[in-house]
Amino acid sequence: MRRPVVIVPACTRDIGGHPYHAVQYKYIDAVAQGANCAPLIVPALGDAVDIDSVLGNADGIMLTGSASNVHASHYEQDVLDPALPLDPARDATTLPLIRAALNRGVPILAICRGFQEMNVALGGSLHQAVQNISGMMDHRENPGDTLDNQYGPKHPIALVPGGLMSRILGGVDEIVVNSLHGQGIDRLGAGIVIEATAHDGLVEAFSVPTAPFALALQWHPEWRLLQNPDSMKLFGAFGQACREYRERRLGLK
Repeated sequence: MRRPVVIVPACTRDIGGHPYHAVQYKYIDAVAQGANCAPLIVPALGDAVDIDSVLGNADGIMLTGSASNVHASHYEQDVLDPALPLDPARDATTLPLIRAALNRGVPILAICRGFQEMNVALGGSLHQAVQNISGMMDHRENPGDTLDNQYGPKHPIALVPGGLMSRILGGVDEIVVNSLHGQGIDRLGAGIVIEATAHDGLVEAFSVPTAPFALALQWHPEWRLLQNPDSMKLFGAFGQACREYRERRLGLK
C-alpha cells in the first residue's frame, strides 16, 4: 500500500550567496520514520503556490520549526526586534495553506514556528519576547550549548485531562519537553483548544477540534525522534490520521 503524502512547506535560506528553498533533515526523517508517510517539500512561493493542486494531492501537512519568526504585521503589531530573522515568503505560503487545509479537513501537525503560524492563521497573536513578560520564564535555548544540550529536556508541561494529546499519550498528566523559542502564544486564534501549558502558563500545545486531526506543539518532538516514546506516539497518531484521510480521499473507506 502506498504511503500517504505529507506536504512539508519549505523555508527560504541564503546559502553561500544563493537563495534556496530548504527543510532540515530531521523534519523529513520524522515524517518518514515516525509517521510512516511520504514527505513532499513544497517551495515557499507565496501567491504562486496553487493551493488547490497541492491539497488535492495531500494526505497531511507538517509545519516545521525555523529560526525565523512570523511577521508581526500578520497579527497587527510592529516587529519588536528587527535583528531577528523573518521569512515573508514562508508566511505568504503557510498562512493561506493552513486555512485551506483546515477547511478541507487535511490532517496537520505543526511544530514550533508552525505552532505559531497556525495560531496566527486563525486570528491569534504572539508574544514577541516571552522572556520579557512578567511571570514568564525564558524559553530560549543557550546558543553556546551543543545541539544535544539545546534540544535536551528543559521543563515539564501539564496536559489537559481528556484532551487529544493526553489521549494519544495514554492519559499522562505531564511530560518533559525541550524549549527553543523566544516567541509564544498571546491571544488564541478562533476555534483553538489548549492541550498543554508550561508551569508559567504559556501555551505549549493546542488542537483545532473541528478538524479530524490538527495538533500544534511549541517544542521539537522531531529531535532524536526514535529515542523518545512520547514523540513517536504523536507522530504515529498523525500518520494514522493521514492514512485515514487518504482512504476517504480516494474512496477506499
